[in-house]
Amino acid sequence: MISQLRSYHCIFTFVVLATILLSTTSFTDAQTCNGILISYAAGTGVRLPPNVTNPKKQPYRFESTLTVLNNGLDELKSWKVFVGFQHDEFLVSASGAVLADGTTLPAAVGNGSLFAGYPMTDLKTAVETAGDLTQMQAQINLVGTVFGVAPPNVPLPSSINLANDGFICGKATAQDMNGTNVCCTRDPKFKTNITTDEKFLPRQDGDLTIMYDVIRSYDSNYWAEVAISNHNPLGRLDNWRLNWDWMNDEFILTMKGAYPSVVDASDCIFGKQGTFYKDLDFATVLNCQRRPTIIDLPPTKFNDTDLGKIPSCCRNGTILPQSMDPSKSVSRFQMQVYKMPPMLNRSELSPPQNWKISGSLNPDYKCGPPIRVSPTANPDPTGLPLNKTVMASWQVVCNITTAKGTSSKCCVSFSAYYNESVIPCKTCACGCAENVGNTCSTTAPAMWLPSDALLVPFDNRSAKAKAWADLKHLPRPNPMPCSDNCGVSINWHLLTDYNKGWSARVTLFNWGETNFADWFAAVQMDKATAGFEKMYSFNGSAIEINGVNNTIIMQGLEGLNYLVGETDGADPRRDPRVPGKQQSVMSFTKKTTPGISVVHGDGFPTKVFFNGEECSLPSVFPTSSASKKEFSFANLILLPLLLAVFMW
Repeated sequence: MISQLRSYHCIFTFVVLATILLSTTSFTDAQTCNGILISYAAGTGVRLPPNVTNPKKQPYRFESTLTVLNNGLDELKSWKVFVGFQHDEFLVSASGAVLADGTTLPAAVGNGSLFAGYPMTDLKTAVETAGDLTQMQAQINLVGTVFGVAPPNVPLPSSINLANDGFICGKATAQDMNGTNVCCTRDPKFKTNITTDEKFLPRQDGDLTIMYDVIRSYDSNYWAEVAISNHNPLGRLDNWRLNWDWMNDEFILTMKGAYPSVVDASDCIFGKQGTFYKDLDFATVLNCQRRPTIIDLPPTKFNDTDLGKIPSCCRNGTILPQSMDPSKSVSRFQMQVYKMPPMLNRSELSPPQNWKISGSLNPDYKCGPPIRVSPTANPDPTGLPLNKTVMASWQVVCNITTAKGTSSKCCVSFSAYYNESVIPCKTCACGCAENVGNTCSTTAPAMWLPSDALLVPFDNRSAKAKAWADLKHLPRPNPMPCSDNCGVSINWHLLTDYNKGWSARVTLFNWGETNFADWFAAVQMDKATAGFEKMYSFNGSAIEINGVNNTIIMQGLEGLNYLVGETDGADPRRDPRVPGKQQSVMSFTKKTTPGISVVHGDGFPTKVFFNGEECSLPSVFPTSSASKKEFSFANLILLPLLLAVFMW
């Protein structure tokens, strides 16, 4: 009997190892890796049309397999793998995974891409599954287009690595000419508060987090509550737009607190949903798009019985930072989601993938995949001293990112009491229009201006700029520099500098048509923030970010926190359009900042933000002959005039 059991054990071991050999990589690697084994196997490509003369630009179809195998002793939760694509790959499909940055396929991945498991997010161990590869391993079949790699060569990535925290990956090992693999083991120096027996991963920190909570569940549908929370002290969203991909043909029947930007049920009526739900009135269905766009409702709908009555809803898509108003840092809505076979079980719950959120003149956010976390606990609605948990919860973490080559959405000009010229926003600071031709130069530096030119739209500044250049003997590029093309510009004017302190004037200009309610701006000053005293027309306060106290945040006073858009002049036929304006003076003391040199740069910000978006700064400061520290007569005259204009 014992010999028979040993025989069965040997056969079982051989079957498991043979399966690993066939499905991942070499037999030796599968045996020796006591961690997470990642392998990448590429197939021979096929030439694609069109035929091009440059062999580096010739497209080829590629097919490859990415395999993630858990050979360790601990379950791998929410696995993520980075693949260093390096041949301008364009990925069309990836079975068993999604792009972890929320990008929807097809997509360009030539600079490398991070994959996250879906629907199999967790990989169990051989110990807890008795070697069941269907639970230990994920295989992702990749199909796409590659450029310049002609058969018999294959497009292998530059690297493959496990992206989960707490792992160290060794050196990748080549497997003949068509594959590579790497073994990743736990880092003994990595400290974590997660225990291996916990069922869910802990909630993560991020600039913006989205909770997807299932609050009621039935066989064919469920109700989900989505809560968007802002955690960045300078980040915000205006007119937010939320997107995701349904992965199992779900559709939205009804919503409260938000609404689809397009109400359309045609994809259901002419699709499999209409065939399956024969008795459902699709005239009442809100949206059947695979990738819907959700928008917030106006405040007038907050008390609407059918559409509102959801806490933190209906604010026209504005989510403020907690440093401004904690009560307005969350946006929430609910929706009823209908499912399709084979998900027709109240316990079969799957969140949408590929989340993306955006706003107007706001930072760009990149969102990770939904991570299963412990169910959200809310206060019991009956008022009893207990918490009521939801059915299931997923967390999406979004962080502010700036893509390479991305233009700013706002800009800053510098001026000072000791120099009559204004250093304006950079040429094309917020991007340049296409096909400018010979009308303007995208590379010529912006021309210095007289102070009053800041009140004039760029198209009407040419005469002033040319006259000022002639008067001050400044260069005149030919052709003239193009506009900054920024919807919002901010002027930082060094106003005074004396023995015990100094002051600056901040002016905001809105050159666009969008009105900004509850606007805020922030400046970072490495040496001067400690001396900040007060603002006179704005609310201003110094805040600490990441342990560094170098940021001053400002917003309009009650009743003055609305930055209107550009309007017509007094006589539209003759006068240029007038920007929306807000202005305040801020004072500083030198008592807490000994050694500060205001006129040599310490009195100017190193970073400026408007509504969370970092603005473009001039590359130079206003110069001063002999660094004199007294008012010029011209500025003494100009200051009251400008203040009079703003008050008017």
